[in-house]
Amino acid sequence: MKEVIKLSNIRKSYFLGRQELPVLKGINVLITQNEYVALMGPSGSGKSTLMNILGCLDTPTDGEYILNGKNVSKMEDDQLADVRNVEIGFVFQQFNLLPRLTAWENVALPLIYAGVGRKDREDWARAMLQKVGLSDRAHHKPNELSGGQSQRVAIARALVNNPSLLLADEPTGNLDTKTSVEIMELFGQIHEQGKTVVLVTHEED
Repeated sequence: MKEVIKLSNIRKSYFLGRQELPVLKGINVLITQNEYVALMGPSGSGKSTLMNILGCLDTPTDGEYILNGKNVSKMEDDQLADVRNVEIGFVFQQFNLLPRLTAWENVALPLIYAGVGRKDREDWARAMLQKVGLSDRAHHKPNELSGGQSQRVAIARALVNNPSLLLADEPTGNLDTKTSVEIMELFGQIHEQGKTVVLVTHEED
C-alpha cells in the first residue's frame, strides 16, 4: 500500500526561557493509504502536538516527516500552507466555522485559496453538503445550525478539496452521545470511500 505518512524519530520541545519542555520524544509512525487510525492518550500526552505536526500546522524540533513522498519537516511556512491546502482536510472540536458565512460559503472557503471560480465553488460546496446530508441547510448560517449540523459542515469543508488525508481532533468533543454516533458513522463512510483518516480522541469507544 502507498505510504501517506511516515514519521521518523519525531521530537518536539517547547522552551520557557532556557528550560526545555520535551513533548514528543522520538515518535515513529507509518500510515498507509485508506487506513483509519486513532491517536489516543490522556490530556497532556502530546496528541494535539502530534496532530499539529501531521497537519503541517507546526514543525518538529527534530526528526523527519514524509507526507505523500514529500519531506515536509524542513519546509518553510508558505510551502507548508500549500501542502495543507492540497493534501490535508481538518476537522476540529470547535467546528471553526465563520459566523457571517452561510453553510455553503464556509464549505467553499478552501476552494478560494485553490483559485476555483465562484460558480464552481458553489457547485462543489453544494455537492459536498449533499454528501454529508445537509443540502437543505446550504443557506443557513452557523447560528442557525445544531452542533451536529455544524460539524457536518466542517467535515464537508475538510473534504471539498479532495485531500489525501483527513485529520480530526476530538471531533465529537462538543456533541451529545446520539450526535457523536452519527458523526462517527459519517467518518466510517468517508473511510470506506477510500480516504485516510487520523482521529485524535480520548474516548475509547
